[in-house]
Amino acid sequence: MSEAFAGSPVDPDDQSSNSSGNEAFQDVVERRLSRRGVLRTGGIVAAAGFLGTGAVAGVAQATGGTSREAVAAAGSSGRGRGLLRFKAVPAGAADTLTVPEGYTAQVLIPWGTPIRAGGPAWKKDASNTAAEQAQQIGMHHDGMHYFPMSRGGDSGLLVLNHEYVDTTLLYKDGNATVSKEKVDKALHAHGVSVVKVSRHKGGWRLRDSKYNRRIHGNTPMTFSGPVKGSHPELAADGPVRGTLNNCSSGYTPWGTYVTCEENWNSYFGTDKAGWTPDAEQKRYGVQASSAPYNWHKADPRFDIAANPKEANRFGWVVEIDPFDPKSTPVKRTALGRVKHESATVTESRGRVVVYTGDDQDGEYVYKFVSSEPWRRLRARRKSPLDHGTLYVAKFNDDGTGTWLPLVFGKGPLTAANGWKDQADVLIRTRTAADAVGATKLDRPEWVAVHPHNKDVYLTLTNGAGNGGKVNPRKPNPYGHIVRWREKHGDNTALTFQWDIFDLAGDPEYDPSVKLGPDNIHGSPDGIGFDRSGRLWIQTDISNSSQNLASKGYDNIGNNMMLASDPKTGEIRRFLVGPRGAEITGWTISPDQRSLFINVQHPGEATAAWGTPTPENPRAVSNWPEYDPQGRPRAATVVIRKKDGGVIGT
Repeated sequence: MSEAFAGSPVDPDDQSSNSSGNEAFQDVVERRLSRRGVLRTGGIVAAAGFLGTGAVAGVAQATGGTSREAVAAAGSSGRGRGLLRFKAVPAGAADTLTVPEGYTAQVLIPWGTPIRAGGPAWKKDASNTAAEQAQQIGMHHDGMHYFPMSRGGDSGLLVLNHEYVDTTLLYKDGNATVSKEKVDKALHAHGVSVVKVSRHKGGWRLRDSKYNRRIHGNTPMTFSGPVKGSHPELAADGPVRGTLNNCSSGYTPWGTYVTCEENWNSYFGTDKAGWTPDAEQKRYGVQASSAPYNWHKADPRFDIAANPKEANRFGWVVEIDPFDPKSTPVKRTALGRVKHESATVTESRGRVVVYTGDDQDGEYVYKFVSSEPWRRLRARRKSPLDHGTLYVAKFNDDGTGTWLPLVFGKGPLTAANGWKDQADVLIRTRTAADAVGATKLDRPEWVAVHPHNKDVYLTLTNGAGNGGKVNPRKPNPYGHIVRWREKHGDNTALTFQWDIFDLAGDPEYDPSVKLGPDNIHGSPDGIGFDRSGRLWIQTDISNSSQNLASKGYDNIGNNMMLASDPKTGEIRRFLVGPRGAEITGWTISPDQRSLFINVQHPGEATAAWGTPTPENPRAVSNWPEYDPQGRPRAATVVIRKKDGGVIGT
């Protein structure tokens, strides 16, 4: 997830809108880990608690765990052992994309690429129209998934999100003026792209296909689940349309794609004198100002005073069938309305489980469990994402945790306390989570589930912090990764045990961090497992901090992607991105020989490198084309080994 307002000196997600008295996770960590301790070594970041990483945890508890002792005892000290067999890439601040020795990186489908042959060509002066943008790859790529269509996996559908737009780069004149045409162009640059790609001798290519389509901010949508499309709180002007701020994503066992609406509040504003947000609007961060977008000035759809219920149509998880180009995307309301950063789907006892983080400082992590095995529901033509229970996590200071149900009539969610029904609970999910006593977190983002043991990993990218002698910090500028194991390894269970997997940061600025030059990093964000069990970690250091010594980020450099072996806890830097960019979104081919990642917002305004202007859009970066008359473009990158081997080896 990136900054909601491109060029803003402050990331809005660093500022909490949670005024509840619920206990913060940092308080829990302080009490627990100050007495139990965490092993954090130069090559390893391993929890020494219930989830101790195999041999390493045992060595840590027995010896105190120096880096050399722990790694050697675990049998994973050198290159060529364990899951990580590549040479780590050094941190850097160059305007380029760096991958390990023996690897290649191919730029694929940058922003503005026509999704079909003969479609409107990309214009490097940003003069493409709104109608043309609707037929092109959107801006600021994010979460994605590859759906193979061939037996070998060399042909398939790549489905990817487009989170937001940079007004300086999207328009010829930047945001100097606002018009309906410009609003529509921005809407069409958001959303999701579905494109067919295939691999040939020369690399991967975009292919013409009946499946290729754009889903954007003006695309017709429908609602399903407890909150029906006819619900009074969705009764805005005009039909239901559009998906916005599409951050991370997921995919279902039945072959569909789910995309997450994150910072939807930033698109709504008003010039009406005296307007103030009501309690629910305030809880979600809605305010009068929507700079730099200011869509409300040209499109009343986004005027929060004139059309307040339009905002309630956003903040959902949206299901898309990539293999049915005529299908209407569905907003699955049983998963709740928050700033969804992720929607990680797994299966347990035949049921689907969906984990989702609410990406803002002081927010929560949620879990949805289907009411029955998903095959049984689908056999009755029911969606498994419409029928089930939404829970929110409470972390206890003894290393245990509980999933609290967000169900009308249970606990404080009763009519006597002002709740109307289950639809009301889901529309006001944050307030419901406040009421049941969920644990505040430092910007909960992506979730990954280990393919073998079903352990769950959650990135907490940074936050204000609320104390903690070991981890996390107050404030917590570098972030960390939390890991938990559901009872009996069953992801439908209602209790779990948790521990800390990764404490990010730079030891030069924080002596409690024991990472080394091959793995120092900050602000973990994107995360996911490959089939072999490697954990891939992507970072989203804010451009207000990136490369700055004053923020403790000069040694860490540009945003990056790292790989980890959870069995040993070892982490190595795999790639480093260009200036101003976030590394986000990832998927891998079935043979694990083609890794797709996204480079989002290269060239965005940074405190370290400067501020682009319409006259000089290349002030920070000119990646990937380095055209002296062009501009930086977000893009998908395909990474392969030169010898054709498995990625990470």
